[in-house]
Amino acid sequence: MESGPADNTAKTRLLLVDDDDDLREILCALLEEAGFEVRPAANVNEALKFIGSETFDALVTDLHMPHEGDGLTVVSAMRHANPKVVTIIFSSHPDMQRASAAIVAQTDDIFLKPNKVSDLAALIRRRLALGAAAPVRVVCSVATILEEEAQATIGDWLVRVDSDRRVIAVAMDDTRRSAHLPHLFRDLVARLRNPLPLGSRALVSPAAHEHGLLRRQQGYTAAMMVEESRMLQVSIFQTLQNNLARVDFSQVLVAVMAIADEVDSQLAQAMTSYVSEEKVDRLPTVA
Repeated sequence: MESGPADNTAKTRLLLVDDDDDLREILCALLEEAGFEVRPAANVNEALKFIGSETFDALVTDLHMPHEGDGLTVVSAMRHANPKVVTIIFSSHPDMQRASAAIVAQTDDIFLKPNKVSDLAALIRRRLALGAAAPVRVVCSVATILEEEAQATIGDWLVRVDSDRRVIAVAMDDTRRSAHLPHLFRDLVARLRNPLPLGSRALVSPAAHEHGLLRRQQGYTAAMMVEESRMLQVSIFQTLQNNLARVDFSQVLVAVMAIADEVDSQLAQAMTSYVSEEKVDRLPTVA
């Protein structure tokens, strides 16, 4: 008697990650019907907990998720925990830059929505038969990654800023709000490529000085500037997290310290000019 598809996948444990509750429930039910043992996860943090505590044969994760991290974060974590797991990213918004990053992160395949669940099941079986791709480390310096991903990092930062009403109380378009960041990234990349001795003071940045004056004119408070800088560091470290598969780990610790010091230094220089301008504004007007 001919066996059905479930016989071939009865022991296959699958981690399914998607923030869409309805879609995740439907996919889970249909994949279980196809014979997979499915562990659903609603977000990146939940997926990371399962990766750290359970074993799987395959991972299927959405690429774009609204909270911290994304599908590449999940893939990277799974690759580090178990390189033999077959990993598949699926997305309803094909994006060549992100798709390329997924390939660099050693995702085994990309599945585009909407497609039949039977096609996804067949893809999983086919990939399981082939085995996971051997991880190939394409090592890049932190400076190169931040240089290549500068615009994507700025985009991530704008999303964070736009979601914080304390900051966008000062209304302006994205171009004006992020105008200082390209120069900051150039300074940051230059420092990473020409590291300063430990304990050295960061280099003076005229652009940071101008940024402080401009933020004062635009009506920012000091607290808003500090919060923007904090979110920038979060976005930079998220970029490194998304590119773990190609980071040169031998330099990560020193690079992270340099990043934090450079961003803090530029904030301090901006705040100095901001406060100086504030003092000028408080001087009595001479008739």
